[in-house]
Amino acid sequence: MSVTIFHNPRCSKSRSSLAILNEQGLEPEIRLYLDNPPTAGELKSILAMLNIPARNLLRRGESEYKLLNLADPDVSEIDIIKAMTEYPRLIERPIVIKDGKAVIGRPPEKILSLF
Repeated sequence: MSVTIFHNPRCSKSRSSLAILNEQGLEPEIRLYLDNPPTAGELKSILAMLNIPARNLLRRGESEYKLLNLADPDVSEIDIIKAMTEYPRLIERPIVIKDGKAVIGRPPEKILSLF
């Protein structure tokens, strides 16, 4: 069983999600997405697995959110995805992927729905 976590070790929710995976006896592939950002294609795939629009994956508290005016409802899905590839801090975390399904670990216990 292949499991991947888009992880930020500085984030408590991300650390808690990783701990839950480890408690389940899993050693997921850890994707440090701030160092290795997803491509636009990967983000589109993740969004499809999450079944949400790109806007719902944005972290609204980040300075880049305001700087890029991403609150504007006229900003396109493509432009939001492009912003997330250029500024990965904008991506909500953690994201756990297993067998073509994904969950945002907020709260961390949500990832258990994958198992």
